[in-house]
Amino acid sequence: MGASEFNSMLASQSDFLKPFAITLTRDSEAAKDLMQETLYRAIANGDKYSVGTNVKAWLYTIMRNIFINSYRRRRKQRTIIDTSPNEFLLDNYRSADFESIESNLHVKEIMAELQKLPTIFRHPFLLYFDGFHYHEIAGMLHEPLGTIKSRIHFARRLLKASVERY
Repeated sequence: MGASEFNSMLASQSDFLKPFAITLTRDSEAAKDLMQETLYRAIANGDKYSVGTNVKAWLYTIMRNIFINSYRRRRKQRTIIDTSPNEFLLDNYRSADFESIESNLHVKEIMAELQKLPTIFRHPFLLYFDGFHYHEIAGMLHEPLGTIKSRIHFARRLLKASVERY
């Protein structure tokens, strides 16, 4: 398949990406950026596309991976730059202390509820909470990937039901 044929195929198949991008980003401008990045990467990696492969699924995968990677990147880059004068911050510390104490109480109560979960659900959930990926947890616990995903899901559901009042 030639480059022009590939580009025309992408152009004709790209309309279905916009609803998916809006679903992921929940923002029309961010969705446009995500679509543009997806099409750019698809064109840049056109040599990796196999003729006969479902182009929609290929583009969906590219878009989903871009979104996940950018989300992880943004989560790691959460830094706060403070340019306010110190006088403003002097009064703010009192309310921040109260809020941090209150949130610490909630965290302690949530952790107590977490300890009440059955071990079969609690252990995979804690590993996931510590930052391990599903496949890593499955390898550590010598369980199938689907089993780990469902146990973490049920742990979330049980924990949500027990701490819903917070």
